[in-house]
Amino acid sequence: MKHNTFTGIACLALMTALPASAGTLKGTVKSEDGKAMAGVMVRVTDDASGISEAVFTDAKGKFKLETDLHGKLHVRLRTPYYRDVENDVELGEKATLKQSYVMPAMTTAEEISESLPAAYHFGNLPFETSADAVFSHYQFQRDCLTCHQLGNSFTRRARPAEDWQITIERMHSYLGNFDAELRARRSALLAQGFNGKPIPARPVFPLDPALSHAKIYEYRMEDGVLPHDAEVSHNDGLVYTTDQFAEHMAITDLKTGQTSYYSIPDDGTPEGGRFAELGLPTILGPSLKHGPHSLAMGPDGKWYTTNSIATAIGVFNPETRQWEKAHKIGGKSLYPHTIRFDKEGIAWFTLAFSEQIGRLDPKTGKFDIIDLPYVKPGGVAAGTTPYGIDVSPKDGAIWYSRLFGDKIGKIDPKTLAVTEYDTPVKGPRRLRFDKQGMLWLTGFSEGMLARIDPDGFKVKVYTMPEFAPGYRPAPYALGVHPETQDVWVNEIMTDRIFRFLPKEERFVIYPIPLTGTYTREVSFTKDGKACMSNNPSPVEALEGGVSELICIDAEAM
Repeated sequence: MKHNTFTGIACLALMTALPASAGTLKGTVKSEDGKAMAGVMVRVTDDASGISEAVFTDAKGKFKLETDLHGKLHVRLRTPYYRDVENDVELGEKATLKQSYVMPAMTTAEEISESLPAAYHFGNLPFETSADAVFSHYQFQRDCLTCHQLGNSFTRRARPAEDWQITIERMHSYLGNFDAELRARRSALLAQGFNGKPIPARPVFPLDPALSHAKIYEYRMEDGVLPHDAEVSHNDGLVYTTDQFAEHMAITDLKTGQTSYYSIPDDGTPEGGRFAELGLPTILGPSLKHGPHSLAMGPDGKWYTTNSIATAIGVFNPETRQWEKAHKIGGKSLYPHTIRFDKEGIAWFTLAFSEQIGRLDPKTGKFDIIDLPYVKPGGVAAGTTPYGIDVSPKDGAIWYSRLFGDKIGKIDPKTLAVTEYDTPVKGPRRLRFDKQGMLWLTGFSEGMLARIDPDGFKVKVYTMPEFAPGYRPAPYALGVHPETQDVWVNEIMTDRIFRFLPKEERFVIYPIPLTGTYTREVSFTKDGKACMSNNPSPVEALEGGVSELICIDAEAM
């Protein structure tokens, strides 16, 4: 998604010594008619370290960004319906630099349309509307947005239906559907909707006063291809990120912005992984062998990863920074997805392609594989895709979701008995417990957040804000802040992150600096920042074309 740029004129630049170690960029932002502009994102980037930091203007159009970044920095201002303003500055380590900026409004339908996030281009498709429609907005959102955006600048390029056929054939094969008639219908719908014309949607994005207290940090991951789940280690403060396509573990130091990469060594796994071993069509590219997806730290301090393509549980030792021998699952099991540890040190994980839940005792290497009851899948999927999983802090019960089955389930860890429930939200994805034992669940298909009390299965559903009527958000995963118990939801179609305040029962919305943003699992630093990877597929769909790690400090100021 391209933004027109306008070089901001610094009306005032003043350097003064400060007693603090950090430098400060401060100033004001106004519109062309002289009005103060609130909620403008002011972002500085240090190309040398690959770190960017951003703050937002307050109600008076003022901003203040204190930073350890110094030297030559690039400044970019962004806010909806206005052209970006950019300039380069020189900031001393202990200096204050004052700047004044004027932002010009966008004037044409074309530039406004191009500036809008993927959600509004996707939502403009001519969805089917009948009650049993295969290609309704709800079904289409679950079918086609599960792994990547549809409607960003990379995917919305106008093309004939015949050109869409190749893409749709590949995507439907991931879902186990090979119906040629359905592929043709979907291709025609996409060609009709993505026709290159400006879209009419004009979303109104809220400006919460909390924005003026927030700060967003970005860390470029130059060697990332599809960095998936990111987890903060409270042992060493580093962030560990599995990269499903690059097949490595990335380790990021948030102080320096530097990332190191550790590839999975050759262990005899063939290209195509377990799929190739079973004579099945390979997915996500025929050259992949392992495909590390999710990760969790075991009681031994090692990271255990779901190696989705190999169908194995990988082991990464952060002390030696080496991959150790993986635990291969075997049998008919396919595609381990999300992993969590219980208090007994047992790893539990979903098996997305084989309708199963697995558990592993890392001490013995013993697996138990639990077959889930048959549930008819929705949309064009051939299976229900067991997805998110978590462990109750109250009774140790294991809870999971089935994305295409609209079911969530509970497993008794002692008897392995399975109980399933109709989900209170459509397209259940990842889920997490809070300290009180309440289960929080995202409803991906219709933009909902559910709070579930497992005792009696009492439910309250919250409708996530939509910024234009009928254009529903697409919430992927969530994380519960360990101290505040706020629920952070990474919505993947509006270039925004949602923070839900349970006590106030309201959402705070944080714009993310790059267009094409698609974030995954949410993890938290010791000082309270919410961190996640930013990895649309392919990475070229992200503005700038380089994947990154994002951390949001809600109370930086």
